Amino acid sequence: MTSSASLHHGFSYCGNPLERRSEHRGDAEWVRLRREAASARFVLFCAGRVVVRAGGTPPEILNPRAVADAFGADPEDMVLLGFGDASSVGMAGADVPEEGVPVFAARVGLAGDPVETEAFEAAHPGFTLVEMRALALGGEIPTGHLGLLAQASSLLHWHATHRFCSRCGEKSEMTQGGYRRDCPSCGGLHFPRTDPVAIMLVTHGEDCLMGRPPRLPEGVFSTLAGFIEPGETVEEAVRREVHEEAGVVVGAVTYRYSQPWPFPASLMMGCHGIAETREIVMDATELDACRWFSRDEVLSMIAGTHPDGLKVPPELSIAHWLIRDWAEGRG
Repeated sequence: MTSSASLHHGFSYCGNPLERRSEHRGDAEWVRLRREAASARFVLFCAGRVVVRAGGTPPEILNPRAVADAFGADPEDMVLLGFGDASSVGMAGADVPEEGVPVFAARVGLAGDPVETEAFEAAHPGFTLVEMRALALGGEIPTGHLGLLAQASSLLHWHATHRFCSRCGEKSEMTQGGYRRDCPSCGGLHFPRTDPVAIMLVTHGEDCLMGRPPRLPEGVFSTLAGFIEPGETVEEAVRREVHEEAGVVVGAVTYRYSQPWPFPASLMMGCHGIAETREIVMDATELDACRWFSRDEVLSMIAGTHPDGLKVPPELSIAHWLIRDWAEGRG
């Protein structure tokens, strides 16, 4: 089901409209029949980018079986994402099965191939390759389609990097419609992983703490974040990460909302932390800059009127909304 909170905030990679029907994944014949159905649609990835029909508005990412076959997609490596109604998959007015349109994902070509967009377009007229971040920033693709792309990208990445059993080293086989890999040698069962990340806005009175890791452009400040470690609660991860990166002690922590982040397969768990200290001792290996910002200064950063040109991350990210909700009095 679609998250109304996520849609309200405009997060990207949320609002997946597909019904996953996980109870049927164990029936290989059932999955095969849906994969071969005339109504089936396919999301294709090549070298980590989405195969998109050139010139479409909004960008078209769902392809009929003939296109998947033309690109050489291997049916045995296709992942069942779920079922959508006619409108959610861009087939309004079409005659579709009562259970919905089956949607699959597949990789074409080899992962990591240095495929140049121009060469791809020359080889496949009418199609182009687009990065998922570019699709999100473009703002034209339906929110739900970004959600199913997140699901597809994360699953395909897992299959590409977990082809061999971690117990005995033998090659494993895709089962359960793409949600498990089984080892025929030792019987090991392997499941897709999602990496939980704590992402937090820490505040103290009318100020909030933000930093700039090296990956962000000059002038952009964001929330702090870090992976949740084994045996650690979300709240403990928030406190540990903030203290490690900024030297600030955090007390009360509250959960706000979450966002899938398919780079490659994270779940951003957004929190608000209340600082008990203000002195910053920055870890220069993690951050290029870190400081406190007043509420008025943050509002100017959001509005694009900061005198020094400082900014917050774009609206597609959960970080933007953790910052904005607080600055505008909602968090």
